[in-house]
Amino acid sequence: LHAPGCEKGRIASAADEQKPPPDASGGDLGGGSAPLSKFVADTAANDSLLETPLHSLHLELGAKMAPFAGYDMPLWYKSVSEEHQAVRADAGVFDVAHMGVFDLRGRGAADFLDLATTNDVKRLKVGASHYSFLLDVDGIPLDDLMIYRLADEHFLAVVNAANNDKNWAWLQSLIAGEAMNIEGADRFELRDLRQPQAGADARVDIALQGPRSRDYLLALGGSDEDQARVKRLPWAGVAHVTLGGIDIIVSRTGYTGERIAYELFVHPARAAELFRRLVEQGAAPCGLAARDSLRTEAGLPLYGQELAGDLHLGPAEAGFGAYVKLYKPFFIGKRAFIKREKTRATQVSRFRLDSKRADGSVSTRPRPAHYGDPIVNERGRVVGTVTSCNIDSDGNQVGQALLERGFRAPGAKLAVFASAGRAKPTDYANLKIGARAPVPQPLTILTRFPRRK
Repeated sequence: LHAPGCEKGRIASAADEQKPPPDASGGDLGGGSAPLSKFVADTAANDSLLETPLHSLHLELGAKMAPFAGYDMPLWYKSVSEEHQAVRADAGVFDVAHMGVFDLRGRGAADFLDLATTNDVKRLKVGASHYSFLLDVDGIPLDDLMIYRLADEHFLAVVNAANNDKNWAWLQSLIAGEAMNIEGADRFELRDLRQPQAGADARVDIALQGPRSRDYLLALGGSDEDQARVKRLPWAGVAHVTLGGIDIIVSRTGYTGERIAYELFVHPARAAELFRRLVEQGAAPCGLAARDSLRTEAGLPLYGQELAGDLHLGPAEAGFGAYVKLYKPFFIGKRAFIKREKTRATQVSRFRLDSKRADGSVSTRPRPAHYGDPIVNERGRVVGTVTSCNIDSDGNQVGQALLERGFRAPGAKLAVFASAGRAKPTDYANLKIGARAPVPQPLTILTRFPRRK
């Protein structure tokens, strides 16, 4: 696996600078006095694709492989639709060992994470996890992440694979006092658990998602106590157990919208074995394409599309502003986040391309929408842009789009110029009888998240 090592980021000059506010004692929080500037990470590009510990197993299972975030990853095994339906009706298992798994332990780890991330780490109980953001000083996420509290001063932070090295560099710059002076940041240890240096503590992530996930997980076998711990796990709960002779940190979390769902942090040497045994129990092996269609259907954001990216979307635009705790005295990016909120006029919504009559029969087969396709109102004014679109469990094309706030009401009727970026330019002034001109396809705005069945 690629080792980010101790790559450091440089702090680039930027007009939008931010300084930590004074604390109650009159000094700067954490002792910092220099202004913060937008972060640019100096990370080396990889010349060849990386492989997760499950790579040979994917080839054995006949997976269609493709590059993703610098890794050779499975897109699908049988078909995207079959794997999507397997997760919704039964259970599917995903290789997400490309995701970054950072370990922070020691005195001051909680305080550090509370300053570096938007959610309230100090209120996070041992044995629980929460969703959060690493914001840059302009209020735009460097990444979204999950934080798991294993002990009072012991945390796992799981980050996106494509942002792993950038996040590592950012956290290292904070610890080293290059971005700001955080008192006590040198008292805890930060490790990348995907690296060989982690030894016996090394961990990678395997996701088991779907209504029968618990059945397949418990079928691995284990002590009555460990099985009871898994059964008792609430949503976002975390437990350290041994199942089927494999040491696992198991959390009831996931990226599919399923409420019976688990992420299994296991030593890299046992990851392929765990994946294979779950498949033998009945879980369907699933690739990244189904993971994307599932998260789109569930209204969950993808970094680079519903977060950050060309549209520079923050947590609130994505619909996840509740995970930014403004009551905290300070976190990096807070001031810029508040400033953006004062003028924000857009937010991500879900939509469905209209393709069925009231009786359920198909009337049209809409062209698929893609990132950047314009959405218009009944007068033809552009009021939004598509960020994601996939086939949902009912065979409809469902997506997410950044919309002006006045057009987000569930049931609202709009239209999209689907595949606009792939269409040939139209010379409207010279259209002749019998020629074809692009017309927008009707769509219906849905609730921000699907209603649970």
